[in-house]
Amino acid sequence: MREKHIKWLLQITILLLALLSVYVFLKLYSVWAPFLVMFKAVIIPFLISAFITYLLHPVVERLHRKGLPRSISILIIYFLFFGLIGYGIYRGVPVLITQLRDLSENFPQFTMIYNQWMDSIHDHTDTWPVGIHDRIDLMFSKTEEWLAVTIEKAINSLKGIFDYMLLLAIIPFLVFYMLKDYEQIKKAAWYLTPRRWRSGSIQFLKDIDHSLGNYIRGQLFVCLIIGTLAFLTLWIFHVKYPLILGLLIGTTNIIPYFGPVIGAVPALIIAATMSTKTVIIVIVLIASLQFIEGNILGPLIVGKSLHMHPIVIMLALLAGGEIGGVIGLMLAVPVIVILKVMIVHLALLRRQH
Repeated sequence: MREKHIKWLLQITILLLALLSVYVFLKLYSVWAPFLVMFKAVIIPFLISAFITYLLHPVVERLHRKGLPRSISILIIYFLFFGLIGYGIYRGVPVLITQLRDLSENFPQFTMIYNQWMDSIHDHTDTWPVGIHDRIDLMFSKTEEWLAVTIEKAINSLKGIFDYMLLLAIIPFLVFYMLKDYEQIKKAAWYLTPRRWRSGSIQFLKDIDHSLGNYIRGQLFVCLIIGTLAFLTLWIFHVKYPLILGLLIGTTNIIPYFGPVIGAVPALIIAATMSTKTVIIVIVLIASLQFIEGNILGPLIVGKSLHMHPIVIMLALLAGGEIGGVIGLMLAVPVIVILKVMIVHLALLRRQH
């Protein structure tokens, strides 16, 4: 009994010391802040490059299996990927800055229409319970604040893009060498991993890649197609800010269930300032894109790679939205998939021991 008390006391002491260490560490922010800046300057390009390499490597392997030399496969995919991105930045950024500046100047007009919609929703939901009503008001007010801040940040980021040219220039080189030495990197990771964790870690990463890899690649490709179709359609029908709305519709499409609604609201608000005909065009466009995505692109490209019930996905989205807003919604599905794989592996480890 005494040994048990000593053990508990030791654990509490270790916990208190750990909390004290964290407190002291945070208080010394001014000391380690410069190292954090340096670390971010190194790790951010590396993580971006690693993610791009992860996306492109299966395509390189597929070309290689069809008979192309690996080096030629890498060069083809490499130049296609970065060539298209470079051309898109070259042609798109000036147009995007112009549209964002115009959107910022006309923002009060859009806000007025938005507020009218909110008043209408408020009137129609006035009989609902107070808690639900307050929750809806809070959600829309947060969305409005986020939209205003996002537009301002986007303009400032695009204006300062040349400050990050060195950072952006490093990424293609890192991706090239990561693709070229992919097998060597895997071997290095194998030898750096402790022996007792090797088999479990490899299986864990394989399961994550199997559950999440195809979903991420497929979903990003679907978002690219949906965003491009939205931009072209809006541009053909002379809807204002087609590039901004196309990017927004394409980006939010990565969010299951809620993404189309988030992407549709700004488009409808802008269309409402033009004409009733434009509103109808936008409604038909959004409905058509969702039909194409749900019945053609989704099943064909993404499929059912998640193997997860829709209720679990919706609960994850609600939690992600509560914790991190729109970014949380985008990251909710990948996080819940990784947690699912972790739980399965932990359960297997417990059975083995």
